[in-house]
Amino acid sequence: MTDPDFPTDPHATPTWDAPESALTFTDLTPESGETLSHVPVLAAEVLEMLQPAPGRVFVDGTLGGAGHTGLLLAAGATVYGIDQDPYALDRARAANPQGLTVLEGNYRDMASLLAGVGVTQVDGILLDIGVSSFQLDDTARGFSYHTEAPLDMRMSQSGESAADVVNEYDAEELASIIYEYGEDRLSRRIARAIVAAREQAPIETTVQLADIVKRAYPGFSKGIHPARRTFQALRIHVNDELGALRDGLAAAETLLAPGGRLAVISFHSLEDRIVKRFLLGSETLEPLTKRPVIATEEEQATNPRARSAKLRGAQRVGA
Repeated sequence: MTDPDFPTDPHATPTWDAPESALTFTDLTPESGETLSHVPVLAAEVLEMLQPAPGRVFVDGTLGGAGHTGLLLAAGATVYGIDQDPYALDRARAANPQGLTVLEGNYRDMASLLAGVGVTQVDGILLDIGVSSFQLDDTARGFSYHTEAPLDMRMSQSGESAADVVNEYDAEELASIIYEYGEDRLSRRIARAIVAAREQAPIETTVQLADIVKRAYPGFSKGIHPARRTFQALRIHVNDELGALRDGLAAAETLLAPGGRLAVISFHSLEDRIVKRFLLGSETLEPLTKRPVIATEEEQATNPRARSAKLRGAQRVGA
């Protein structure tokens, strides 16, 4: 049931006094050698929703920079952190804080991953969907169209890369990906431009692809780079992000103990729509808020990545 103490107004000030994170990662990544930092979005709101406490067991299905995990640990909870990114796994294992068990894999498989360590029910689950700050900031990973890097985008560092997609898929397949996952009305035009460009030379870097997309946009001069939607679409496709989200939500529903809570942070409409529909259609999960919770103006000013974040939550009410 809806918690009357949790604000349904997305602009309301949370009452939870967030503890400082127990984890701090400022080490160098193997690929780029850059010092990276991580600021978890909607930190106080997530704690308010999940209500961590000593003796409670949580899953952070998207460990990433472990900012949210650190806050759960600082509140005394036990956490099972899941990630498929080898760099995220290495950082968490190196930190090795008390109360954290690191599991390698995709959160869509959380039920089997937890069963492998003898866990069948938990008190709360957090899913912070999409690309992490570490992955965005590590220029060698190829997630950003702003800097020159290999066209990769694989969170797990295995399987088909974005370069494979743009160099091997036909125009119709490319257009479908860009339209469905990037919601770009010029998807066919962009796809044709990609095919024409690769006939001259393979598309191997982020800047190459960004320039191709920019040239396909008529009259572009300033504002949001037109490649943003194409890069989002390729990243979602390469990592099967929406399929993982659907599977992860279903797995979370089975793992939550009665009274257990689920919190999901999404960053674009495709993700948020899936979460909203799943929660509304569930017979055992009851939404905790009427509308998604968004970051305060103060957080948006200090952490621009929080501007598009939407938090939805639910509580397990059935057996």
